This record gives sequence, structure tokens and C-alpha cells, in this order.
Amino acid sequence: MLKALDRLLKSEGFNVEKFSDPAAFLASRGQSSCRLAILDVWMPDMNGLEVQEALLKSSPETRIIFISGRDDPSVRETALNAGAFGFLSKPFDDEVLLQLVRKGLAS
Repeated sequence: MLKALDRLLKSEGFNVEKFSDPAAFLASRGQSSCRLAILDVWMPDMNGLEVQEALLKSSPETRIIFISGRDDPSVRETALNAGAFGFLSKPFDDEVLLQLVRKGLAS
């Protein structure tokens, strides 16, 4: 999924930095800003909601789009109530994600 998202976003001209480790992603935020992050809810070591909480403390202007293979309404609600910009359940249409990314970067 990480490689597919990387290819899709780069094919549309977006500058992409990908991470498979949530801690490495959060550590990198000290070196550069992040306008938009796409997070999976279920990741090793930290879940996406934990990453969201940490990221919003250090970079409250970052827009967050969640993707998840499990459409759990309580997780969706928690993410959105905590300030997520969007939440997509897998499988999702590439164009829907791209529209959400464009909208997130424009606001």
C-alpha cells in the first residue's frame, strides 16, 4: 500500500516522503514541515490515532487523512473528532483520495 500510494501521488506531481515506521516519521518532523499526512490506522508499534495525537501537538497545521482496511465507526469518529481532515476505508477509488489530498493542500 505504501508503494502504491507513493506512485499514485508522485504521478500527480506531489512531493512525497514515505515512512514505514511511525516513530521515524514523527522524529523527522523536527527537520521539515508536513502540510499533509496520510496515515493508516493500523501500524506496528503505534496506531494511527497515537501518531495523530503526537503530530497535532508538534505540527497542528498538518492535515491528516486516514486510510483503514477496517471500517470501524468508532475509530473513524475518534479520528475525525480529533481533527482528521478525512477518513477513507480500503479499498477506495484513487480519484477520491487525490481529490481529498488536493483539497487538504489547498486549505
